[in-house]
Amino acid sequence: MSNLRVAKTEEFDKIFSILENSFPPDEYRTYEGQKFLWNHPKYTVYVIPDDESDCIKAFITVWKFEDFAFIEHFAVNPFYRNQGLGSLILHEILNLLQCQICLEVELPKTDFAKRRIGFYERNGFFINHYPYAQPPYTREKQPVPLLMMTSGNCVSKDRFDSIKETIFKEVYQTSN
Repeated sequence: MSNLRVAKTEEFDKIFSILENSFPPDEYRTYEGQKFLWNHPKYTVYVIPDDESDCIKAFITVWKFEDFAFIEHFAVNPFYRNQGLGSLILHEILNLLQCQICLEVELPKTDFAKRRIGFYERNGFFINHYPYAQPPYTREKQPVPLLMMTSGNCVSKDRFDSIKETIFKEVYQTSN
């Protein structure tokens, strides 16, 4: 059992630093855009702090909707990788939320992307082979071709379209 908990406002800068160092620029909001979400009622940032230091070991951002949850960002601080934290966090989030969870992954074009997909598959997620691209967060950013993975099982095309519509409307504030 980890000490996963809801992040504190004063931890935002540390979380954003991990985010910046873990994702390509097209895959996250600006500092201001990310901070604006902090108090959104459907959005929660969870962290595992390092009780020995002032560091954040890992964070995961979750959008909770009526019948599913969406993991928008999930990253382990490079200093704490390869210790099983990622699997631990996913299992705790699955137990905490008690609903189907969706997340986006990069296309399996690189060894790193293939390893990430394998990590999620080992933790009970399935690839849904339907066309999907993350809309740009701002006009300056580009859409990102991705795959959607879901916990428990693959979903039907109708279910996929419903999930995608909710994510585009609520998370990316656009229509598909």
